Amino acid sequence: MTVEKVDATVADFDAHFDKLFAAAAAGDDNSGGKLKLLLFLADRDAASNLTWCPDCNVAEPVIYERLEALGKDVVLLRAFVGDKPTWRDPAHPWRVDPRFRLTGVPTLIRWENGAAAARLGDEESQLADKVDALLNPAAN
Repeated sequence: MTVEKVDATVADFDAHFDKLFAAAAAGDDNSGGKLKLLLFLADRDAASNLTWCPDCNVAEPVIYERLEALGKDVVLLRAFVGDKPTWRDPAHPWRVDPRFRLTGVPTLIRWENGAAAARLGDEESQLADKVDALLNPAAN
């Protein structure tokens, strides 16, 4: 099974989102039944490859480990929110977008039928059992 990771910024997010997620909602789903996930993260420092967000740095490896153990095909859209001042702006596009209403990073969202079906934020996304529950709704 594969995990297809697609990276997006605020500037190019809509194009990636429409291609990967919106087409499925319109009944034009060519994803082959893949699990669709959004992961909102802080931007990375090029020198260290770490983000400015300590929770993101802890959660990412846990999420990727659980995805690999899942044994399903997954599309993961990793959306980078920008630097800290950009993210802190109350008018940040993903804070005010009714589809996401982000309050913190990291935020992991399972996307089904054109909407957020489940979400984990901040410290919850660091916990393997919480990530597993989001990834395997039928197992709960």
